[in-house]
Amino acid sequence: MKEILQDYSREDLSALIESLGEKKFRAEQIFLGLMQGKKISELPVSPALREKLLERFEDEPVRIYKTFTAADGTKKFLFLLSDGNLIEGVLMKYKYGNTQCVSTQVGCRMGCKFCASTLGGLVRNLTAGEILSEILVVNRMEGGTLKDRAVTNVVLMGSGEPFDNYENVVKFLKNLTAEGGINISARNVSLSTCGLVPQMKSFGNEGIPLNLTVSLHAVTDDERRRTMPVANKYKISEILDACSDYFKKTGRRYIFEYSLISGENADEAHAEALTKLLKGRPCHVNLIRLNEVKERNLSSVSEKEAYRFLGVLEKNGISATLRRSMGSDIGGACGQLRAKHLGDVKHED
Repeated sequence: MKEILQDYSREDLSALIESLGEKKFRAEQIFLGLMQGKKISELPVSPALREKLLERFEDEPVRIYKTFTAADGTKKFLFLLSDGNLIEGVLMKYKYGNTQCVSTQVGCRMGCKFCASTLGGLVRNLTAGEILSEILVVNRMEGGTLKDRAVTNVVLMGSGEPFDNYENVVKFLKNLTAEGGINISARNVSLSTCGLVPQMKSFGNEGIPLNLTVSLHAVTDDERRRTMPVANKYKISEILDACSDYFKKTGRRYIFEYSLISGENADEAHAEALTKLLKGRPCHVNLIRLNEVKERNLSSVSEKEAYRFLGVLEKNGISATLRRSMGSDIGGACGQLRAKHLGDVKHED
């Protein structure tokens, strides 16, 4: 596998192009072309420079292999990587703009019992440029430009645990939010973690004040261990301390995701316990009706039960919403992303 040119920041790219004996303005041409989702072979440069770049870098590190469109307009993309691996992403359309859910790893090793992405384990990390390219190719396909983006918001909630790929994810976020590029504000970016405490604490020092979202899904450590292996290493109290640290460093309130699982964590007693756990904290709770995964023996609650749980939180003064499930009919909803189509690529190619 060759290098990924989209890994390079604007400054790195300028240094690279000068080292190749080219004038500095060429770097800006290349940078703007890449940020528009172009392949190296499409860049407005001389054939000689293009050949130099293609010898060292992947022409198209990420391409859209298949697109599925849900009844609600949500689109799920299968992205083909240059090494033949597949990842998935989702574009959700709202009144305020379009949110793209990106993957940060091929697979995942966290082992959460309600998630399809972890079924095959972790294959490899994505580079910063591969993660960014997921957005660049979708923005281009949807008719977006750098001035009028088709992708306005980004959530790191696809396959993979972002903080398990810490260095690449931080580099991606810095390139994503940098001026002159696709330039998506950190305030329009959400990162979801299952609660890797050391990385959560480190991230507060990175100067990227995004929306930190933590997959909680339980009110006690014992209950959390039943569905989330990471709970064997980090306690809920440690996660709450890390969230408080993030708020002190960034001034950004944090968000907890809580999947409502029938018979596990969704009755009124759990709602009261969640209230006690979070009362007085600068946080918000996203309730999610579990999107069922056929390989897992877990069931969702009814809509009525979900709203009853929400009502308890609201009555007790906890900021909370029940997330609208989008794209479930194409396997694009929360917890449903997987790599089951990889065999299709090998067969067809």
